[in-house]
Amino acid sequence: MTITPLLLTSLSNPAAYPVQTRTVQLIQTHVSWLFITDTHVFKLKKPVNFGFLDFSTLAQRRFYCFEELRLNRRLCPDIYEQVIALHETESGASFVSGAAVIDYAVMMKRLPADRMLDRLVESGSVSLDDIRIVADKIAVFHSGAATSAHISSFGTIKQITYNWQENFAQTIQFKNSTLPLEVYETIRACVETFIDTHGALFAERIANGFIRECDGDIHLGNICLLNATAYIFDCIEFNERFRCSDTSADIAFLLMDLDYHRRSDLAEAALSSYITASGDQDCVKLIPFYKVYRAFVRGKVESLQLLDTGIGDVERRSAEKRALRYFRLAQGYCLKSRMPLTLFITCGTMGCGKSTLADQLAFELGLAVFNSDIVRKQMAGLEAETAVHVPYGEGIYSKEMSRTTYRRLEQLAGNELVSGRSVVIDAGFGSHAERIVFARLAASYHAQFLILFAQCDQDQQRERLCERMVHGSSVSDGRVELLDQQVSVFEPPDNSEGIVIPCSTSGTAEHSLDFAVQSILRLFYNLLHTWI
Repeated sequence: MTITPLLLTSLSNPAAYPVQTRTVQLIQTHVSWLFITDTHVFKLKKPVNFGFLDFSTLAQRRFYCFEELRLNRRLCPDIYEQVIALHETESGASFVSGAAVIDYAVMMKRLPADRMLDRLVESGSVSLDDIRIVADKIAVFHSGAATSAHISSFGTIKQITYNWQENFAQTIQFKNSTLPLEVYETIRACVETFIDTHGALFAERIANGFIRECDGDIHLGNICLLNATAYIFDCIEFNERFRCSDTSADIAFLLMDLDYHRRSDLAEAALSSYITASGDQDCVKLIPFYKVYRAFVRGKVESLQLLDTGIGDVERRSAEKRALRYFRLAQGYCLKSRMPLTLFITCGTMGCGKSTLADQLAFELGLAVFNSDIVRKQMAGLEAETAVHVPYGEGIYSKEMSRTTYRRLEQLAGNELVSGRSVVIDAGFGSHAERIVFARLAASYHAQFLILFAQCDQDQQRERLCERMVHGSSVSDGRVELLDQQVSVFEPPDNSEGIVIPCSTSGTAEHSLDFAVQSILRLFYNLLHTWI
């Protein structure tokens, strides 16, 4: 019997469950329905077949429910309780009693939503000690995870190549939505080159026993921190070749997701703790490659939700946005792995979109970004969101304060460059003199110097400044009445100062940003061949 909307609705009745509950909440993913009661979660598998996952028959769903129970008890033995039958009743369906069995679900204890690691990271409530607890638990789990000749076969180049070919085949359908063709081709070329040139490394990992029956799905949303204990749940049960992998591929999922949430500092701490606990120093040679893999797979999973007719428009748009972001992060890893030390600066007048551009570029390449408005206000003892409306060139925007701000930005850039990290400096850089200082800074560290020259239709620029004033949500104090004054003294950059990349930021915010960032990365990718 097929799970119908009527049956799903009937499961909103608390009486349908073998536990006392006042409420029932339904959450769905591309492969599951999760019914959340006050104390437990009941997880039903959707009757879908994606090729890499097949829940299309009742027998398969029952089998994988028991697999989910068995495998997740490795990391959460006290959370996963039983597989429970779903019965047909006169009023719909029930986990308590009824006639024929129409499906099966995994019954597990409910973990507190506010202690999930994704929420804790987003709220800034995670400490380095918290992350070390998670990393250490993964290291201990990996040391005891099963391995065998059969499991080791999943670490061969043949299997790794097959997994990637499957990913590429299943995502080409999204080339006009979440996975632009340019992004697709960049990732594919990088992946194929890495596999072709690292055969000895893959063979060494097999020989040293690092191919294990892992978790396969260690992202922030699958980790709960409670009472100084990490509960890692919802592993891959439906496909052993996604679960059996190099241990570096398993930990890379956590590291990638921390990067995705703009917490590369936590990712670095997690990796350091994992290496110390596991003794696996060589995992760093494969972490970047597997970060690409994990970001790409997450992009694929989010994209597959777009094929589900059962989700609403808001949820669909959110999934599309997340998918694009994951795919772009995967591309960023590919470029960063080949990128020479580089100092990026923005250049443009107020409201041209340079800060949005800088932030997205920094995210995709995994770089620190320093914003002049934030730095300026920090030095003035103000919160970043504090509005400061003064005449052009006065108050905290005086020439002296601007010079002090740029010197601080120079220090921040130098701190990154001296550590061997590329960096993005987000400021107006409206004069040749300001830019040449940073060009010399880059040269002093033998770094490349790129000027991201953001240009926008002036009518749209004015419109953005007006909207900013209305909403009051920007750290920038740019106002439409100041624009003409700034434009009158602005000195456009030229190639004598460094490599200038013109970035058109006109159009709607989302599409112009995508176009501009992709133009930068395309040019940047071409430049890599010259530098390398």
